[in-house]
Amino acid sequence: MSQRRTRLIARLDVKGKNLIKGVQLEGLRVVGDPQTYATGYYETGIDELIYMDVVASLYQRNNLADVVLRATENIFVPLTVGGGIRSPENVETLLRAGADKIAINTAAVRRPELITELSRMFGSQCIVLSIEAKRQGEAWEAYTDNGRERTGIDAVQWARRGEELGAGEILVTSVDMEGRRRGFDVELVCEITRQVDIPVIASGGMGEAAHLLDVVERGGADAVAMAHVLHHEVVKLPELRNALVGAGLSIRNVDWCR
Repeated sequence: MSQRRTRLIARLDVKGKNLIKGVQLEGLRVVGDPQTYATGYYETGIDELIYMDVVASLYQRNNLADVVLRATENIFVPLTVGGGIRSPENVETLLRAGADKIAINTAAVRRPELITELSRMFGSQCIVLSIEAKRQGEAWEAYTDNGRERTGIDAVQWARRGEELGAGEILVTSVDMEGRRRGFDVELVCEITRQVDIPVIASGGMGEAAHLLDVVERGGADAVAMAHVLHHEVVKLPELRNALVGAGLSIRNVDWCR
C-alpha cells in the first residue's frame, strides 16, 4: 500500500468551453461550465484538478490555456492539463498560463522520446504519462485518442517504460470501468504500482467511498481521479476525506474549506 499522502483529484473533461462526461469515454454530454465546477471542488477541499481536452488529439489542437488562466484566478491547488500536447512549446504555453503539470498520451505513444525531452526541459515532476487501458484477456492494452485507437502496447509495460523515460507520475484510466460507478480496475492499478516507483493516479469507475479505499489499500494508488460522482454529487468530498481518515490513511489538511 502507498505510504504517500492520498490525494483526491477532480477530473474535468473539456470540449470547447464545456465540461462534458460520458461512459467508457463515449457518448459525451455537456455537464456545465468547467470553471463553476472547479471552483466548487476547490472550496470543498479537492487536492488537485485535472483538465483534459478530450478531442484535442483528434483535431490536432490544444485549447486549454484560456481555461487554465480562468482557473488560476481563484483556484489554488495543483492543476494538471492534458489533451493535444505534442511539443515543448505546447507545454510552455500551458505552464505560463498556470498549469503545474501536463499529461501526455497520444504524442508519447507516437514518439516516446518526447517524455525524456519534456522531463529534461521542465522536470520529471511536471510530466504525467496518461494511459487509457482496456482489458484484453489477462492483460491490458494502451489506447490513444480518448480511448478510440488501439496501440498494440501492453499498458503495464508502457507504464514502466514511461517511468524509465522520465515521467514523474502515471495517470491510468480504465476505459472498461470509466463512468460506470462500479469500482476501479484494482487489478490493473495493482499491476502498475508493482512495476513503478513513481506516484500512480487511478481513474475510471469511482462510485462510492468503498471504491476509493479499495484502490488505495489493495491497488496501491497514490491518488484517485473522479468525474461523474463529483459532477452529479453522488458522493461529497468531505465523505471521502472522512473515509480515508477512518482507514488510517494520510491526507492533506483542509480545515479552511467550506
